[in-house]
Amino acid sequence: MIKTKGIVIGTQNKNKKEEIRKILNGLSLPLLDLEDFDNVPDIVEDGITFEENAAKKAQQLAMFCNTSVLADDSGLEVDALDKRPGVFSSRYCGENTGYEEKCLKLFEELAGVPLGKRTARFRCAIALAGPDKLHFVVEASCEGLIYTEPLGRKGFGYDPVFYIPKYRKTMAELGPEIKNRISHRALALKLFKERLENFIKGELH
Repeated sequence: MIKTKGIVIGTQNKNKKEEIRKILNGLSLPLLDLEDFDNVPDIVEDGITFEENAAKKAQQLAMFCNTSVLADDSGLEVDALDKRPGVFSSRYCGENTGYEEKCLKLFEELAGVPLGKRTARFRCAIALAGPDKLHFVVEASCEGLIYTEPLGRKGFGYDPVFYIPKYRKTMAELGPEIKNRISHRALALKLFKERLENFIKGELH
């Protein structure tokens, strides 16, 4: 059974944190902010999978915070680019570049590739760890296409270029109500919430 004073959201990304809080609303444990801790260490994301990076962040931050930590790793896989940028999504086109530049780089690499061949997916892995061990990792994805131009202002990251055929809109055009039902992070958080509630009750060990 999990013993903790709360679960720290292991990210300082404001947009991510807002999504996590909205989707995990109603948990039986309080959600704590990483910003409440001083001198938080930078975790080197050197795993070769999203799951490895999420687990590493959760475990190292849990040891630092001395309580349970939720950490995620997510990114974009583009089939025509051999699933790049993948785990390097936030560092694609350089660590210090904005997502506008990263999206332009995508367009350059996909020049001449028709929309129907621009299949891609957002993937998200979420881990829960305590100070002494990794509890579990869940993973989910959202399928779509890389559009030919950025559209919408309601998202962040690669959202303006990630097109959802079912809605005929990019993720950044959908708005939070729909996004928080269908996105990779939303789906992974729903799995996380189910697993966590069972874990808290002691049904999982």
